[in-house]
Amino acid sequence: SKRADVEALVARAVEEFGRLDVLVNCAGIEGAPSLLGDYPDEQLDRVLDVNLKGVFYAMRAALPELRKSGRGAIVNFASTQALFAVPAASGYAASKGGVVSMSLVAALEYAGTGVRVNVICPGLIDTPMMNRFREASPPGALDQVVAATPLARLGRPEEMAQCAVFLASDESSYVTGHVLTADGGYTAV
Repeated sequence: SKRADVEALVARAVEEFGRLDVLVNCAGIEGAPSLLGDYPDEQLDRVLDVNLKGVFYAMRAALPELRKSGRGAIVNFASTQALFAVPAASGYAASKGGVVSMSLVAALEYAGTGVRVNVICPGLIDTPMMNRFREASPPGALDQVVAATPLARLGRPEEMAQCAVFLASDESSYVTGHVLTADGGYTAV
């Protein structure tokens, strides 16, 4: 969430490896559930700082390095909450919706430079964030969502990593401006 830290990270990667080929932005915080009218300013600032501004700073810092080679890939993680409404998650949804929109703009802006920009929108993934959701939800709520998911299970972090590897690789050399929904089919129903 701090521009100088992100710029230093990119500079260190280039110093260490000689160039930058791929940027993956995979960080996020959810904030406490709260109705929009009660959403605390401090929480909104923190969620937007980490989830949206952090992605913006990283992309802005990485783009000059990615463009040097005339190729490269940016993979940004958003969320299915960028695509459909979940009550009491307005700040999180806004931040992840912003990541989707910003990524699509960047895909158009930098396509002519050989830099591809894509987004992954994970659904329910078995992570510490999911455990916090489970604890904050009424008993059985997560089970209901999993039952409504065609693949009938939570996703695994390594499955999201495989999506990112694909979008970062030459196997997806004709893919830019794409929003890959990895949610076990939940948004298909």
